[in-house]
Amino acid sequence: MYKCQPHDVVVVGGGPAGLSAALVLGRARRRVAVIDTGSPRNAPAAHMHGFLSRDGMPPAELLAAGRAEVTGYDVQIIEDRVKAIEFGFQAHLADGQTLGARRILVTTGVGDDLPDIPGVRERWGRDLLHCPYCHGWEVRDQTLGVLGTNPGAVPHAQLVRQWSDDVIYFAHTHHPTPTEIEALDVRGIRVVHGEITRLVVEGDRLTGVELDGGEVVARAAVFIRPVNIPHSDGLLAGLGCELDPAGFPIVDRTGRTSIAGVWAAGNVVDPRAQVIMSAGAGSAAAIAINADLVEEDIALAVERHRR
Repeated sequence: MYKCQPHDVVVVGGGPAGLSAALVLGRARRRVAVIDTGSPRNAPAAHMHGFLSRDGMPPAELLAAGRAEVTGYDVQIIEDRVKAIEFGFQAHLADGQTLGARRILVTTGVGDDLPDIPGVRERWGRDLLHCPYCHGWEVRDQTLGVLGTNPGAVPHAQLVRQWSDDVIYFAHTHHPTPTEIEALDVRGIRVVHGEITRLVVEGDRLTGVELDGGEVVARAAVFIRPVNIPHSDGLLAGLGCELDPAGFPIVDRTGRTSIAGVWAAGNVVDPRAQVIMSAGAGSAAAIAINADLVEEDIALAVERHRR
């Protein structure tokens, strides 16, 4: 039973942020457990980019290497889901086990709310893309499209324009304002009106976008700016952590939440953070957590000495 083995830190989520934190804490000789379901956000992507010395590495390889590194410092990896966390702290797992911890770090990432358009989920992370910094180079100079699904779509189209001269903004359900149309026009971004009925796929690759009138506009890849939803499973809210209107925890620069002893890092805090940024946030949180534990260790030692 896990509850017989108290930990200094329980890390909920084993992505780049969680594993980086576990690495730092393990090297600081802290007793650490990482709880992870094994379903990372970037699993559909063949490669990750923008991570110095790891550019082009498949996401699964990074996580496997990270797990191997942290277990070398006696960090415990548990493949499970945390259902709830009680103050104390007690982390209750889906399999019925309970882990005690002095501190909690939540690094559960973020989910993407995608539109219900045929082909979207099937091509997600392949040639339906969200981050031009992650995938723009791979589709540079190709025929690109941007789906207009929310207010962030027009600025996204302007960003995608950096990688290709042939970009179409599909207005779909978010029509640009006259000012936005002018800005799109001067940058050579064509606006196509009409709702999208499906992404056209031939030979396991995206070839175009079909509109409600039946017209198919040829495109080699399409970008979307999805609405992001934090994957905290209610854990942070259940602990009383202050959240912003979108449900993301409000933290300081180290990831400390409004509740003592609880930190958060990575995409669960910042949905736009790339892998390297999430890893850095996890490292920063780990250093802050260890410093907090040291302060508590000192206070406990002084109390014992005085007794």
